Amino acid sequence: MTVRPLTSVQASPLLFSPLLSLLLVIALAPGLRAQDGVVNTPPPASENPQDDQAPEKSDSVIKSRVNVVQVFFNVKDKHGALVPGLVKDDFQILEDGKAQTVKYFSAESNQPLTLGILVDTSGSQERVLGMEKEMGALFLNRILRDTDQAFLINFDVNVELGQDFTNSKKLLKDALEKTKINTGGASCGGIGGIGGGPFPCSSSGPRGTLLYDAVYLSAHDMLYKEVGRKAVILLTDGEDQGSRIKIREAIEIAQKADTICYVILAADRGAIMGFGSSDMHKMTEDTGGRVIDVGNKPEKLRDAFDQIAQELRSQYNIGYTPSNSTADGGYRKLEIKTKPDLKIQARKGYYAVQQ
Repeated sequence: MTVRPLTSVQASPLLFSPLLSLLLVIALAPGLRAQDGVVNTPPPASENPQDDQAPEKSDSVIKSRVNVVQVFFNVKDKHGALVPGLVKDDFQILEDGKAQTVKYFSAESNQPLTLGILVDTSGSQERVLGMEKEMGALFLNRILRDTDQAFLINFDVNVELGQDFTNSKKLLKDALEKTKINTGGASCGGIGGIGGGPFPCSSSGPRGTLLYDAVYLSAHDMLYKEVGRKAVILLTDGEDQGSRIKIREAIEIAQKADTICYVILAADRGAIMGFGSSDMHKMTEDTGGRVIDVGNKPEKLRDAFDQIAQELRSQYNIGYTPSNSTADGGYRKLEIKTKPDLKIQARKGYYAVQQ
């Protein structure tokens, strides 16, 4: 299978100078990626990636992430059912406990979606990968519209980009079908990154499921420069083994990329599972997604995909200009309030990245 390497960059004080930012855009542009291969490990998370003004993608989305904070979220009743039809005055948004003035509100369901599918292809997934391929293809066929785009990553001892951004359901289905279990053979021949040399393989410790690395790379290398609604769906048993990136770093870069994380816990019930479920709950809750446990049941997996599709197509969107305009790179807590009998599913905060 031909894959494009996921390349990241070494942390550096000059990392996001205008010149290097331009080089990063060029390096990630379709058709200009010259090398095929596998990146085994990403570099440490950079502290404060520059939040450049994003290019236009659609008239229905906020174009700039510099002056406006936007939050996509769902509203559910006490039974977990989605609640449509609410209006701007039904909500109050607070940043670090201080009420903010809402500048933008939308309840549209047709805003463009940028979606990443992350498939665990480590040995523990051998008995469930087949159903993931089948149900994943059905999900993509259902959810993708003309204005949407998606990519596919599979991760095990390596992290591979099986399919770059595309709107083609066929290409995504073909890439999904080509995924296969890999329990060894991590390649130590790194691919050079924009900020430094090859990424070294770690010679110590087990390497089996680079889950956190996959989340980091999908947010940093794929989704960071995208605008509008963004989400990743992880098909995994929730267990990480061998990642260089820590769970907190994976969560942080997902938040900086405004990416919602969903985790579908899938594993053969004969296997031990649940080791990483607490980390998966932490990641999804902090980014506005959730964990759905399906075991090895195709009907539960189908239902999980249906639930996620409904949530992604039933989001509200609030935008505001923060009363605290200091872009110090610090973390700001977010809280959206509504009617007392309703529950908000939204990310818990964002990073006020430096200009």
